[in-house]
Amino acid sequence: VNKKTTWISKALNYEFHDSLLLDRALTHRSSSSINNERLEYLGDAVLGFVIADILFSEKNSANEGELSRLRSALVNKNTLALIAKKIHIEDYLNLGPGEKKSGGFRRASILADTLEAIFGAIYLDGGFDSIKTVIKNVFSEIILDLPDVNELKDPKTRLQEFLLGKNNELPVYETRKIEGKEHKRIFHVVCNIETLNMFAEGSGSSRRDAEQEAAAEILLKIGEQ
Repeated sequence: VNKKTTWISKALNYEFHDSLLLDRALTHRSSSSINNERLEYLGDAVLGFVIADILFSEKNSANEGELSRLRSALVNKNTLALIAKKIHIEDYLNLGPGEKKSGGFRRASILADTLEAIFGAIYLDGGFDSIKTVIKNVFSEIILDLPDVNELKDPKTRLQEFLLGKNNELPVYETRKIEGKEHKRIFHVVCNIETLNMFAEGSGSSRRDAEQEAAAEILLKIGEQ
């Protein structure tokens, strides 16, 4: 039993039959042509399916769009990198000298991709039931902490749905001012709802960001009334 298999059995509660699969899952392309990219591709697909399966069973009142939003909140580079850090993947990575030097073991994308590769390796090594159990255990706390489906919608969507539900007219977004040079622009936008006699301002590095901020401000005002 080597150091890596001992670590993974503690971190993910899984015993590898073929430790070479785990070695490959931990090998970045900067280190060898025999690397984890194919396993990452497989792990990404398996993870997406298992999470979809879990959400389908546990969130019976969510519709298709809501299930997709919930899955996106779980299956993304940030969440995967956080899990990877939690189980200390960086201590077992096989990186090329250049990637090591530039701090690749801290890079979120490398950590997330490696975790997906490990999921792919477990699927090949132990089959679907094994990887489903591992993913369920790893994500159980995160699934419990998932925000309400509505909170995953962006402010503009939430505002639009609120207004349509109350038979109000939709908000009008108007760009009032654009400041700064081309690559460092700040957009200032006003969101106006005439029937409610309500407006709010927002700013951001893109028109979309500014509109979202203005919509969020309106939602706050509505919540306060």
